[in-house]
Amino acid sequence: MLNQTSVTEFLLLGVTDIQALQPYLFVVFLAIYVVTVIGNGAVLLVVVSDPRLHSPMYFFLGNLSCLDICYSTVTLPKMLENFLSTHKAISFLGCISQLHFFHFLGSTEAMLLAVMAFDRFVAICRPLRYSVIMNYQLCTQMAITVWTIGFFHALLHSTMTSRLNFCGSNLIHHFFCDVKPLLELACGNTELNQWLLNTVTGTIGMAPFFLTLLSYFSIITSLFSKTHSCNALHKALSTCASHFMVVIVFYAPVVFIYIRPASGSSMDQELIAAIMYTVVTPVLNPLIYTLRNKDVKAALSSVFRRRANIAMSRATSRTGTNR
Repeated sequence: MLNQTSVTEFLLLGVTDIQALQPYLFVVFLAIYVVTVIGNGAVLLVVVSDPRLHSPMYFFLGNLSCLDICYSTVTLPKMLENFLSTHKAISFLGCISQLHFFHFLGSTEAMLLAVMAFDRFVAICRPLRYSVIMNYQLCTQMAITVWTIGFFHALLHSTMTSRLNFCGSNLIHHFFCDVKPLLELACGNTELNQWLLNTVTGTIGMAPFFLTLLSYFSIITSLFSKTHSCNALHKALSTCASHFMVVIVFYAPVVFIYIRPASGSSMDQELIAAIMYTVVTPVLNPLIYTLRNKDVKAALSSVFRRRANIAMSRATSRTGTNR
């Protein structure tokens, strides 16, 4: 049941109220969005099209790239629109929908990173049984599970937030609709919503983080017990480096904005942290994987060469026909 109060739309105040900066910020964030879509789209393309990348590790990487494209699309297009608009409104239903998909994709990505850490644990610590454990059925089930849990977690927040009364200000001091800014505008008791945000979202966000750390602790412990060669240790850990960097980039701003006490919060600091995990993180993920992963770089080069050869052959055939 949706909110039935007098508020039918909210006004997103955005990143800054300095009008002179709006066109420049539009160009910057548009460029970031284009790079995000192209970068993650390229990774998704090679993972699907290259048979050499049809393995559990790259299956989950494809899921991550798909998530990052969708994650950016939830917030950035509306932000770009508001940079060029004087009336920065979003409808009540649009606001709740944005909130839903933001938490859906964000919580799914947190759990997916834990699944990817488990995949690396099995690959390094159980190499002889890797293909048996990480079979197609298990990988598919894990992917479906994290997407499903993420959806219902977000549905919980969107449903509970939509039932609140908004009878006062409709100004959201943010560039997208999130639970915390909306709770500040709600009339009446929001203790249950706040508890859900702290407990449920905190658990879904931090439990995968600790499982990821546990996986890496197990990997390091296993490697030190099995090998004393620095080269062998470095080679094994290098397969985890890209994923670990992605985990750090993803969790640093999330921990900053959701774990800090409310008394120590600053609106500017929260906006910066939000830009980090909604804008910067999705654009960095494909760069991290392509710069550090030889298989992905080779697959991308192969795709570009193949496309270039096709384009050249078409151009040659057209030239021959014209003659």
